[in-house]
Amino acid sequence: MAKRGGFPGGAMPGNMANLMKQAQKMQRQMEENQKELEEKEFTAKAGGGAVEITVSGKKEIKKVLLSEEAVDPDDIETLQDLIMAAANEALRQVDEESSQSMGKLAGGLGGGFPF
Repeated sequence: MAKRGGFPGGAMPGNMANLMKQAQKMQRQMEENQKELEEKEFTAKAGGGAVEITVSGKKEIKKVLLSEEAVDPDDIETLQDLIMAAANEALRQVDEESSQSMGKLAGGLGGGFPF
């Protein structure tokens, strides 16, 4: 009587083994890409350069530069808006870089998965 389930001798068929190797390679590439992204810095400006913010690939604010013209005690709201705009743009750059990096990996699959 034939055994049910599993693979004969417990071994994976060649195609499955190749798929596992490809998945492991992709995992390593994803980890490397994530590390590279975390080490990068992204800078954005607002208000014609009145506000400049630098964030890391980990989405941590590393530096905030304000020009003297941006600091008006009678108009705090504008300064707040400029800081928010620059921070959001820098964070968007991190997301864009991350998406591009992951997109390259996904594009490299080349239909290697059977589903």
